[in-house]
Amino acid sequence: MLKFLAAALLAVPLAAPAQVSQEPVRNLLVRLKPPADATASTSSTREAPLAARERLRAVAATAGVGFEDERAIGRQHQLLRLPAAQSGAELEATVRRLRLNPDVLDVEPDVRVRRLAVPNDPSFSTQWHLQAPTTFAAAMNMPAAWDVTTGSTQVVVAVLDVGVRLNHPDLTGRLLPGYDFVSEVEFANDGDGRDADPSDPGDWVSAADKRSSLFSTCDVEDSSWHGTFIAGQIAAATNNGLGVAGIDWRAKVLPVRISGKCGALLSDLLDGMRWAAGLAVAGAPANTTPARILNLSFGGDAACSPSYQDVIDEITEAGALLVVAAGNESGTVARPADCNGVLAVGAVQEDGRKTAYSNYGARVGLVAPGGTRTRAIYSLDNSGTTTPGVDTYGQKLGTSFSSPQAAGVAALMLAVNPALTPAQLVLRMQDSARAHVVVAGAPLCSTNGAVACNCDTSTCGAGLLDAAQAVLAAGPAQAPTAVAAPLAMTSAGSTVTLNGNASTPSAGARIVAWQWTQLSGPATASIARASDASTGATLPAGGSYVFRLTVTDSAGRRDVADVAVTATSPSGGGGGGASGWWWGAGLWALALLAWRRRAAAV
Repeated sequence: MLKFLAAALLAVPLAAPAQVSQEPVRNLLVRLKPPADATASTSSTREAPLAARERLRAVAATAGVGFEDERAIGRQHQLLRLPAAQSGAELEATVRRLRLNPDVLDVEPDVRVRRLAVPNDPSFSTQWHLQAPTTFAAAMNMPAAWDVTTGSTQVVVAVLDVGVRLNHPDLTGRLLPGYDFVSEVEFANDGDGRDADPSDPGDWVSAADKRSSLFSTCDVEDSSWHGTFIAGQIAAATNNGLGVAGIDWRAKVLPVRISGKCGALLSDLLDGMRWAAGLAVAGAPANTTPARILNLSFGGDAACSPSYQDVIDEITEAGALLVVAAGNESGTVARPADCNGVLAVGAVQEDGRKTAYSNYGARVGLVAPGGTRTRAIYSLDNSGTTTPGVDTYGQKLGTSFSSPQAAGVAALMLAVNPALTPAQLVLRMQDSARAHVVVAGAPLCSTNGAVACNCDTSTCGAGLLDAAQAVLAAGPAQAPTAVAAPLAMTSAGSTVTLNGNASTPSAGARIVAWQWTQLSGPATASIARASDASTGATLPAGGSYVFRLTVTDSAGRRDVADVAVTATSPSGGGGGGASGWWWGAGLWALALLAWRRRAAAV
């Protein structure tokens, strides 16, 4: 009996899954198969209208679907008008019954096709950087992206900054409970150290502050409301008839306060990064809503340090992408923009040229609007010059505000495809970027980066951020699949096989290139033939190594996959003895000199 049931089930053709509409649908578009007596010279497109209508009525009757009217739509489709509107499961069942009829090729609900999503926020027109790139070459093309997705409430974006004005009316419903990691009370401005309140009390430095030894190296400045501005860029409540539009209409923002007066203490910043990604931080409660995207619009004048890189590696392994500002010094990028595994975003002005202030170079991943004094970026603000005043709106410029644009687009990409890894997010955003703009008469950034200059891929990354193309590229079927075979633990000095033969191309294409690179490890490994699908890599020393496979298919699409391996080495004794005391003292002295070195906001 079981065998009979299995055979019977296999004999029934499986219908294509019905398109379910959550909006009421009254009409169905039905495409019938050619009539049984059709010949090579008599196609279904020439079937007499009356005959086609009779066949449609017979199909509806057989499927038990009532209808009020029917008419031809073009040469191949018939419109079937239902007695009453249907949606959800009821509509799905009706469509499925029609599709199961052997005379039917397909059935499509007659849904409304809406114009490109344009929010009703009154200041949306002021947000030039979000528009289609028609008037302004650098604009991000958000309306076309919103026509694909407006985001998902399951995506969390962390804003690591000076805190956020939690009660700003244009952030209603968009914020999660965050945390305040500012550890030094003197710099916190909120009267205490670390706590569960990530609100921004202001980060002003007064002339009186400047006269004290504690703040003597700080700049006198008003409160910036920097984090509120960035949170608004990413996720201001949109289509609410108020203020401005956010890039992602549904994602949640996790406010993580890492900075008070004069910038962020590095240890506070690193703890904030780890906590935001869901990693444990001593003394802080567990983060129950880890972020997949972290925006850090902070930087400094030093190269990426081991502590920075270690934490970035940790959060990347946890599945979080760190998006950072390239910096505003018109030079080469510094940490964290020069660290491995981050997406560093430079700033362009409205005509697509790099802004005079933006840093540039090989470490920049791509560029996005950063604004100028004549055409800045518009977002959430506060009227207070020191302590908070009225929550309002304002304009700012800098790479600080280019970074959250990429972070917001990455959140939209995760709404389309939650399986994307940090590396895949970066790669697809870069591959979908628009080509750099060449403005006649402007110098190349490689010859003069201190002015508004023409970018190329060596100075400003892959191109101009295009939100619409990025969300399309995020789809699961829009790229090849890189597969790096796992590696077993081995010993130092041995050779492992890096194998990417299981990688597959996108539909209708073939893999044409493989590229192996080393991401991390205690020493540079020797990859025999880095352009082969399968190759050997010699591990010269003990430690943990990570290798990356990048595949490219004949459609020009790419994907990446990482593989890790640990090489063990014989245990050996280290130094010590009498030298231990001065080594420890030296470290203590260096720490004493450096503990005040703080990262400055960019």
